[in-house]
Amino acid sequence: MTKSPVPKIKDVAQTPQKPIQYLTVRDVAIVDQVSEKTVRRAIDAGLLDVERVGPGKRLIRIHPDAHAAYRRGGKA
Repeated sequence: MTKSPVPKIKDVAQTPQKPIQYLTVRDVAIVDQVSEKTVRRAIDAGLLDVERVGPGKRLIRIHPDAHAAYRRGGKA
């Protein structure tokens, strides 16, 4: 009796993935048709999760999933 070879599963880590395109406050404001100030208020209220990047962590970037959760009315 011969053993059949076990099929190899492609390693997920080796699969090339498209880099995530983070959004700016302006991008979110345009998509949601609100002002940038409204987006910043949502961030300050903790309704929209953000990533702070750059020197001094002053630049704000928003993950598309966090924006989608904000649009649904929940938190990511």
